[in-house]
Formats: sequence, structure tokens, C-alpha cells
Amino acid sequence: MEKRISGSTRLLSLIGTPVDHSKSPIMYNYSFQKAGLDYAYLAFDIPVSKVADAIAAIKTFNLRGSNVTMPCKSEVLKYMDDLSPAARMIGAVNTIINEDGKLTGHITDGLGFASNLRDSGVDVAGKKMTIIGAGGAATAIQVQCALDGVKEISIFNIKDDFYEKAKQTIASIKQEVPDCIVHIFDLNDTKKLYEEIATSNILVNATLVGMHPHENETPVKNTSVFRKDLIVTDVVYNPKKTKLLLDAEAAGSKTIGGLGMLLWQGAEAYKLFTGKDMPVSEVKDLYFN
Repeated sequence: MEKRISGSTRLLSLIGTPVDHSKSPIMYNYSFQKAGLDYAYLAFDIPVSKVADAIAAIKTFNLRGSNVTMPCKSEVLKYMDDLSPAARMIGAVNTIINEDGKLTGHITDGLGFASNLRDSGVDVAGKKMTIIGAGGAATAIQVQCALDGVKEISIFNIKDDFYEKAKQTIASIKQEVPDCIVHIFDLNDTKKLYEEIATSNILVNATLVGMHPHENETPVKNTSVFRKDLIVTDVVYNPKKTKLLLDAEAAGSKTIGGLGMLLWQGAEAYKLFTGKDMPVSEVKDLYFN
């Protein structure tokens, strides 16, 4: 690494917390080196309370851009000079592009999720999906899947600010994709959760539940809801297989982990950063299998 860093090397970053488990630095730095691009990528542990400082640093040090992970995806919105249509609609940012001090916020989570499913042979068109969570990643998934033709979405979240924000997302989806049926329910209503899973083709965990160091936690306690024709996906990628996925696999469900989503949303962000395509197949073989 140190051999390719020069006085003109441009820095990119990841901000959020926790980030010590992130594969993004490996993925991006390998791709930069492979393409001969003079960039370097580092991860910084940034809580929501320090987002303003992080944005100031991006401008001060003239970073080319930054990825944003939980829990900062919504907080960074207020510091953007412009937003992509998807970021504006979703209300979250996971990729920041710096053009001479002007910061534009983008969101690639939904595209990454959809690409990961397609890479695993799953098409959401005409399907019913139950998704746990209503944060930035969850919202991006909801919007993208609606645009990709999912028939029905049942959203579950605790009754907090994200719950209220999800109602706005539903209104946006109904306006843009009127044929998509979307409902929101209280996550504490486990009976309703299990009823919706029973009539769904795809179940998505879009929360932090199950992430290291809480590997023994799962958002679905009743394993009897898993069945062979249910596809179970998780945005968490550390551990590679969460308790949710392990429980689902034991019941015969097809499972798709979060690493692929990270890879594909990273490929979308890489193109925003560099204008070039990431060597996805090589990165996948080297770091994601």
C-alpha cells in the first residue's frame, strides 16, 4: 500500500459506527490498485454526534468522497449541497461525492440489494416481501424493490421516528408505483409479523440485529415460520451467516447474506467515485467467498 501512496493520492472514506469489521477498505483499495488509480480508502468510526465534524473534514482535506454506513445515513442529509433523486426520495445517503467542495449525496443500497438477489437467482417481480426495519438501508430496499416490480411489501418497525418516516416512504411508493401494495406494522406485534411472513415469498432483515458482537440475536424468534419456499435475506454481513440465516437454513429456506449486497452497492459507489466499473468478479472471488 505505502508504495503507491504519493503526494497526489486522493483519499476516500467510510464513516459510521462500528466500522472495524468493514470489508470496504479491502474491496476499494484492491480495485484502485488493480486499475492504477491514485486513491486510498480508509474507515473512520464516527457516531451520529460527530457527523458534522466528519463532513467538515471531507471538505477540509478535499476527500474525493465517502461512504456512509449506519447509523449516520440519515444524519448526513442535512449537510449535503445536493441529492440524487433516489437519496431525496429515500431520505438517506450512503455515498458522498465531493466536486470542488460541493457535496452530493447518493444512495446505492437498494441497487446493491437488488443486484445481490439477481446474482443469487432471485427475481422480486410479482413477489410479496416482508422487511424488518425502516432505516436508511431498509427504505432503499423498499423503494428499489417496488421499482423492480415487487407485488406487495409488509414493513415492520418499532413505533419510533423511523416508523413515522416509513409512512412517507409508503406514500412515495404509492405515487411512483401505484400497483405495489405497501403496509407498515408494529414490530412488537409478533403475531402479525409471523402471519405476514407466512404469506411472503421473501423475508428481509434490514436492521443491525444479529451483527457482531451480538451474533446470538435474531429478529425472528419463532423458527417455525421458516419454510422451504421462503427466501430469507439479511443486510448484516458480519457474521457472514447471522442467527436468522442459520435458523432459516436449518428449516430448508434459501438464504442470502449481506456480503453480496455490500459488494454490489460498493460497485455502484465505485463508479460514482471513479467513473469506472469495479472488477466485481475478481473482488468477489478474492474477498467475498
